[in-house]
Amino acid sequence: MRTKGKSTVVWLLMGMVLLGLGGFGITNFSGTSTAAIGAVGDTEITADDYLRGIRSEMQGFAAQTGQNLTPEQARTFGIPQTVQARLFTAAALEEEARRIGLSVGDETVLRDLTAAPGFQTTGSEFDPVRYQEVLRQEGLRPAEFEEDVRMDAARLILQRAVIGGVTVPPTLREGTAAWILEKRDFSWDELTAEDLAAPVAAPDDETLTAWHKANADRFTSPEVRRITYAWLTPEMLADTVQLDEAALRDLYQGRIGEFQQPERRMVERLVYESEEAVAAAKARLDAGQATFEQLAAERGLTLSDIDLGEVSEADLGAAGSAVFALAQPGVVGPVQTDLGPALMSMNAILEPVNIPFEQAVVDLRAEAAADRARRVIEEQAADLEDRIAGGATLEDLAEATDMELGSIDFSAETPSEGIAAYQSFRERARAVTPTDFPQIFQLDDGGVFALRLDEVVAPALIPFEEVRDEVLADWTAAETRRELKARAEERKLLVESAASGDLPPPAEGTAPAPAAAFRTATDVERDTGIEGVPQAVVAQGFRLAEPGEVSVVEAEGRVFLIRLDGIKPADLSAEEAAPVVNGVDQRLTESLQSDLFQAYARALQAQHGITLNDGALAAADARIQ
Repeated sequence: MRTKGKSTVVWLLMGMVLLGLGGFGITNFSGTSTAAIGAVGDTEITADDYLRGIRSEMQGFAAQTGQNLTPEQARTFGIPQTVQARLFTAAALEEEARRIGLSVGDETVLRDLTAAPGFQTTGSEFDPVRYQEVLRQEGLRPAEFEEDVRMDAARLILQRAVIGGVTVPPTLREGTAAWILEKRDFSWDELTAEDLAAPVAAPDDETLTAWHKANADRFTSPEVRRITYAWLTPEMLADTVQLDEAALRDLYQGRIGEFQQPERRMVERLVYESEEAVAAAKARLDAGQATFEQLAAERGLTLSDIDLGEVSEADLGAAGSAVFALAQPGVVGPVQTDLGPALMSMNAILEPVNIPFEQAVVDLRAEAAADRARRVIEEQAADLEDRIAGGATLEDLAEATDMELGSIDFSAETPSEGIAAYQSFRERARAVTPTDFPQIFQLDDGGVFALRLDEVVAPALIPFEEVRDEVLADWTAAETRRELKARAEERKLLVESAASGDLPPPAEGTAPAPAAAFRTATDVERDTGIEGVPQAVVAQGFRLAEPGEVSVVEAEGRVFLIRLDGIKPADLSAEEAAPVVNGVDQRLTESLQSDLFQAYARALQAQHGITLNDGALAAADARIQ
């Protein structure tokens, strides 16, 4: 039985993104074999491969958002299922590649290995020592790993063979782009309570009581979880930690670049091949024949490409004196730089920074105190866990340690303040059960907490007497909307009759036709809409088929009339339409390729057969960290 896992971790090391359909990664990232969670044919997927794939997904989430996922969050987001699908698809490709004898040569393996960012130095050179170290850390043997690189390349060839040449039909591409870029002209009006003949009459208590019961979900209190907690944060200890003056001065010196900075300039540098070329460009600039941005564009560059950021005179070397001689933004040159003759554009002057220790120490002391408090809490965490393991209650912790005791009635409506401001606490508060033993959990700022669920108060209908005013407001709003919709339907008939000529013109001195109250909006696009009008109203307007059609729309508790006045088909030959057409082509092509590839992968899985080891999978899920 072959044990070839499909590790997402190595996929990330290799930097291989397979045609936008999701990378599968170098196979077998398990130096020591573990129980297989499943297989496609004879190709197994080990628990180590599965766990490393999940870890990679969690690390990727943290890299993108700056927040670490807990195991519970990973499960909520469906990460285990995503990794399983990827691994079983990769296993099916590997099994098929082996069946048909598909492979690649040593040159391809060498190219992929040496190009992998994870094995390179900061100078983008392959580092054999780093290569050996990474494999050692992951428990891999080079020969085995290199064979897996070979198989990963073979799977990529197989994938490209399946989806290569798949393109979106022109009619679908152009039809979709035309639908997106179509513009329309509308007339619209919002009906308000002022459009009613009379205000909505106040109901009796019998009506309100019936409304209260019929709409019980609106007047039901949420589930309340009564929780006792003990917590300790760096802020609680900040005033008690001891800070050494010498240490603060050392901290100041270590960060001196924040407090002492020379005068700086915001500079862009445009390098030329010769002084003659620089002089010619400067002459055009001085004559107003070109802007600095246009000069950069002529060299195939944007301003961001040549931006040097904030620089001091020393940073600019020989060009520094000329740039810093400018009293206001401007361009100097030719000047000599490390890269050759150049034009230098100075865009802003930044005054020097001089914050003495005596001024900085206030913020430094606060930061140092918070940092020291975090270290104190970290040192105490093991003792707190030992106390809980020994049977200490939350009340015991608050009495014997620096932790503070508190209680909270937690629900979905609990505001984010106090301990409920911490996402980690809110997650634990939602998940804790009455049978859970207290544990020490981390807070985002380096603090810790433990909690106990004392009682769960089930959702309950709030008595009518306590919410009578809310029920009245809710009934009145609903009744107002109902009457406004009825009034809008009447106006719709009048507008349609006036448009068709069935409605005679108003006599002199009488009210005008209802369409006169309409406001107009021209060249409306689907995604931009009409300012001040809910998007649902505009969406309904784009569903109307012929100019003159009118629709009544209720959206966001408001009632509107909207009439289609004109349809302006998209001009797909226009220059501004090209990005949309190209974007549609790319998205639809990728979608077709993805659908085709997924169908192929499912067919392979059905052909070779899938086995799933529920016991090994459950054991692996329990190890997610």
